[in-house]
Amino acid sequence: MTGTTRTTDWEELVTSALLGTDRRPPPAAVLTPGKDAATALLDVAALHTVRRRAGLTPAAARPLPEPAPQDPRPSLPEAARRRLTGLLADRAAHTGSGGRRGAAPDLTELLPQWLAAANEKGYRAPASALPALLEAARARTDLRPAALRFAGARGLWLARLNSDWKFALRGAWGSAAASGPGGGAALPAPDDAIGVRKLWDEGLFAERVAVLTSVRAHDPAAALALLSGTWSTERAEDRLMFLDSLRTGLSDADEPFLELALSDRSRNVRTTAAELLSGLPHSALAGRMAERAATCIALDRSGSTATIAVEAPHECDAAMQRDGIAPVPPSGRGERSWWLGQLVESAPLTIWPRRLGGRTPEEIVTLPVTDGWGDELHAAWCRAAVRQQDPQWSRALLGTPAAPPASGPGTSSLAERAKLLAALSERERADWVAAFISAHGLSEAFQLLGVCAVPWAEPLGRAVVDALDIARDAGSYPWSFSGVMGLAERCLDPGEAARLDLLTATPDEPEGASPGAGGYWSEAFQRLVSTLRLRAVMHAELARE
Repeated sequence: MTGTTRTTDWEELVTSALLGTDRRPPPAAVLTPGKDAATALLDVAALHTVRRRAGLTPAAARPLPEPAPQDPRPSLPEAARRRLTGLLADRAAHTGSGGRRGAAPDLTELLPQWLAAANEKGYRAPASALPALLEAARARTDLRPAALRFAGARGLWLARLNSDWKFALRGAWGSAAASGPGGGAALPAPDDAIGVRKLWDEGLFAERVAVLTSVRAHDPAAALALLSGTWSTERAEDRLMFLDSLRTGLSDADEPFLELALSDRSRNVRTTAAELLSGLPHSALAGRMAERAATCIALDRSGSTATIAVEAPHECDAAMQRDGIAPVPPSGRGERSWWLGQLVESAPLTIWPRRLGGRTPEEIVTLPVTDGWGDELHAAWCRAAVRQQDPQWSRALLGTPAAPPASGPGTSSLAERAKLLAALSERERADWVAAFISAHGLSEAFQLLGVCAVPWAEPLGRAVVDALDIARDAGSYPWSFSGVMGLAERCLDPGEAARLDLLTATPDEPEGASPGAGGYWSEAFQRLVSTLRLRAVMHAELARE
């Protein structure tokens, strides 16, 4: 049998096993009188396997990892810990096979809400739950910020030991974890100059973003000094991420640094710096943009009605390009309209009332615009209102919620309207969307609902439920409302459950209704009610000491 221990003989055994002994007989040395070829092959393979394993030389033991850092946050109440275990187990068992969902709550969609509530309470993740938590975050990118914040510094420590979880150590997801209460345990205090400098010089990219964010929240000038000291040696993609972190707490004190970034060798960095500067209405760049935009737009009083006259730029010179104006338009877009749009969206909105006869934003957006420039001008004003987070201009461009969606003063795009709504207060946002739904129904409201604070304010929640009830009574095709129903499960105030019990009964199906629609609607409302009640229980479990 000694011949069967050679590598070549082992490969012959494997080949015979794969192809079958009828097509590839094993080596003659393997064959044993009284045994068929297949049995003899398996006997020799078993013997050879034992020999191979016995001949392995033990590798040197690796050094033990550093102990996991301490997490000072309080531990979960026992009921909440059991709930987390159940939610993570359900996620792992969920097959995503589709089909009818039934009346039971979808636990996979409750996990993000549970994590958000646990983070709000400041709890730490149980050590035993960290592997499942990291697996959940690996599978669902939307879970990562909340999951990694909840996992904290111990989650990052564990992620370094498994290459499957390396996503936690890079980019914004890692910074979201490191900058949270649990992650903060692994960071130096923002006023610990030595510790901050050491982590900034030696840390992983996620840790560097986290420490920059931490220092910026404590001392913006120190954060800028930290970033300025290594700016010229950073990679372009890292400079872009660091620059993006300045969006939080952006102020006039950031202007000198951002002005320097306008000359960066990376086009993306230059563009981002220009965008940030245009959000500072008193910056030099905003002033330059205001001068350029003002030469393009004026009030024409020559007719019986005042109009806005537009003369788009005829060139995009080097100074404009340095200030972030992209010279080459997208395919199908004219150069002059492309340059005009960028100038107007980068100019401070405060210049237009003075430029256009002392009118308010509400009056300005109703003025006729010459030569078909109206859509271009209004779209640029929408982008400016979003960038500058100007509530007055956002209201003017949104118009009244009762107006037909296609005839809004600023834009008919629901995505753009959602961005404009984000500049308003939470209550005003909810009231506007509630009125929009009451006037137009739910078919065009999904994107608008996504920017409303959770849980929805009572008028908004009532408007959504009433619209669903109307759709049910009208015999509407039920599955077309599944997205809104799922959103309601996540966003309605749990206190609304009792009021919705009446909707769980199976209604009579009107003539012409989709077959089985009544049963679907009943099932969907039953699931909505049971989900709201389960959410209430989850919040109560997290509130217990």
